[in-house]
Amino acid sequence: MAPLEIKEVQSKKDLKKFIAFPDKLYKDNPYRVPPLHTFEMSTLDKTKNPAFEFCDAKYWLAYRDGKIVGRIAGIINKKSNEIWHEKNVRFGWIDFVEDKEVADALLNKVIEWGKQQGMTGIHGPLGFTDMDLEGMLVEGFDELSTQAEIYNYPYYPQFMEALGFHKDTDWLQMELDLHIKEVPPKIKRISKLVQDKYGLKYKKFKSSKEIKPYAQQLFDLINLSYKDLYGFVPLTQKQIDYYTKMYFDMVNPKYVGMVVDKDDKLIGFGLGFLSLSKAMQKAKGKMLPFGWFYLLKAMYFNDTIDLLLHAVHPDYQGKGVPAIFYENMTQACIDNGVTKAITSHILEDNKPSLQMFKNFKHRQHMRRRIYAKEI
Repeated sequence: MAPLEIKEVQSKKDLKKFIAFPDKLYKDNPYRVPPLHTFEMSTLDKTKNPAFEFCDAKYWLAYRDGKIVGRIAGIINKKSNEIWHEKNVRFGWIDFVEDKEVADALLNKVIEWGKQQGMTGIHGPLGFTDMDLEGMLVEGFDELSTQAEIYNYPYYPQFMEALGFHKDTDWLQMELDLHIKEVPPKIKRISKLVQDKYGLKYKKFKSSKEIKPYAQQLFDLINLSYKDLYGFVPLTQKQIDYYTKMYFDMVNPKYVGMVVDKDDKLIGFGLGFLSLSKAMQKAKGKMLPFGWFYLLKAMYFNDTIDLLLHAVHPDYQGKGVPAIFYENMTQACIDNGVTKAITSHILEDNKPSLQMFKNFKHRQHMRRRIYAKEI
């Protein structure tokens, strides 16, 4: 067997190869959803992603016989290490052929770099922020993934454990059955009770243009309500502006639930997108020539919704606020023929978030894991 070579990504040409490699590795795989190459480039390009104000990163490709057989990113999030009192290097964008030597060599490259920078631990898969794809799939390999989640082959976690990595935390995703004629009565009852008791109201929108002025409040609420969740790092203003520009023009107001108080201050929200999974598979990571058509069609004609984000102000947590936005979002699904919902990834010990979906017929969709190791 030819020797393995690990080469650092040094040019834009190399970075394009880095982004494209999984498309070959997962060719014809019916479950993986390829991200758009332009989004990947924007995230990994040090001149475009505002996270590089407090992150350092290096990318590597593994070659054998002149062919790419693996890739990995190493990230040092200085802000995260400061907040969580850690000295961790992150690994992300990890993909490799079914060869443990390749996985070992790639991870060791990140470990070697991390040690040079004074790090004492490694964990991942993680991105620069929680808005990036994170978590290695450990259950649900025969489930269609979503546009906001990583898919990987079953041998990935097997190799991680063989290489001495251990579970740090798990996220769960649930699938909800929305073959229903009305919103579950318990949700409607709690929604009305909470609105009456606390003087809250549901905010209705007719267009994404009407939603955009609330983007700042939405991200401020994320920063406030997520601060104690695993590895969370508050988004900077530049990041908030970056994500607002990137995503908010695509938001469908039917599937955005916002709850405000008497002063129009955002108290809680749920954010759903009609599933782009099948459309992105058809697009194969590219907008041209026909990728834009598949994506546009999926944004209006679809029977599946991805529940990407939700948050509640700490002062109102545990008081039933999610019932308000999920009542209205569920009604929108019923009215528009949406019969299935996939939740975002929820920490397995985040019982309040998981409890919200007990009023629907549901099952576990996928389980993802963060692996860690001392170095």
